[in-house]
Amino acid sequence: MINKETIPAYIPRPDYLKRITPFIGKGLIKVLTGQRRVGKSFMLYQIMDAIIKQDPEAEILYINKEFYQFREIRNGDDLYRYVASAKKTNRSNVLFIDEIQEITDFETAMRSLLAEGGWDIYCTGSNAELLSGELATRLAGRHVEIQIHPLSYREFLRFHNLVNSQESLGLYLRFGGLPYLSAIGLSPEVAFEYLENVRSSIILRDVVAREKIRNVDFLELLLEYVADNIGNLFSANNISKYLKSQRFSIPVPTILSYLAALQKAFIIRRVRRADLRGMKLFEIGEKYYFEDLGLRNVTRGRTSPFEPGKLIENAVFLHLLRQGFQVYVGWLDGFEIDFVAEKEGRRLYVQASYLIIDEATVVREFGNLERINDNYPKYVVSLDEPLGTIDVRGIKHMNLRDFLVEDLG
Repeated sequence: MINKETIPAYIPRPDYLKRITPFIGKGLIKVLTGQRRVGKSFMLYQIMDAIIKQDPEAEILYINKEFYQFREIRNGDDLYRYVASAKKTNRSNVLFIDEIQEITDFETAMRSLLAEGGWDIYCTGSNAELLSGELATRLAGRHVEIQIHPLSYREFLRFHNLVNSQESLGLYLRFGGLPYLSAIGLSPEVAFEYLENVRSSIILRDVVAREKIRNVDFLELLLEYVADNIGNLFSANNISKYLKSQRFSIPVPTILSYLAALQKAFIIRRVRRADLRGMKLFEIGEKYYFEDLGLRNVTRGRTSPFEPGKLIENAVFLHLLRQGFQVYVGWLDGFEIDFVAEKEGRRLYVQASYLIIDEATVVREFGNLERINDNYPKYVVSLDEPLGTIDVRGIKHMNLRDFLVEDLG
């Protein structure tokens, strides 16, 4: 059992707690999903604090599968016996399970504990398919998923005690948003060593071992290809042609399965292309972005050149994703819109550019948005200061550092 005194110190992430609070004490399993090391465990600690403030007598049972003391909990039967034996009478019982995917057949135990009642249940997982298959079928309507992401730029500033400046933005684009960097600092040697270790751990534990990947060399080359092609439309066939040039002969189905495995571990995100006339999704041609900018950069290699254009586009995508938008690549009469974002019946459009340096760039970035004949918000985001006329037919030009702290609604 855990109490107020044994909860580790943490930096609050109130935006997530605000989303979780309405479900505290409700008969739903609250599932926090996301890439390893994005702070899911510390979100559990924050929830524990909130519960204790409401009910100081609450009995909190915390199981972390990365702790040695819980090594004997291997499957659903072990989990059920352990939890059932710990239940207290005449108290509020709250169950937290960290990295629940490490327990085989956990679904059976969770279903029974929920059906029997008496537990307020929270768990975390590092696999995007945690809520698919058996669990989703058995617990239909009885669970809620909250995705936890690396730090937003606004959180990055707060965690590292920085002001919003071009220098701070450069640090964010270079090192990304893994929360533990705030404890070890942003010295390049130390930060990149940590990021490389996190990346290796995710690849080995959540991709190679879990998905039974055999060709690890190909997996690494594939991930490097994705990192090098941020913002580019490509297909499995295009990747296959590239790999053949590197003397890898890999069937397209294998490429697709490896990309899916990387997505399940939340390393990369796929963004599909949609025709703006009716938002019909294309079957081929998509973009991939990294969940964390720092992990993207160490995938390219710590000595690789800084690539602001790709990082700007990746950062814009992550900002839209964190704010709860469904994100697509827009396509209109042969012209591409970097991002079309939709949420609750609303829509906005974003073009991401390195610098607005000449008339040709203005025509390309603003012109594509001007082709869209509706009144939804439209943005051009770049690293330079906004143009003198910042509103061109409803199109707003913003510096990236200001866009990344904008509440888009």
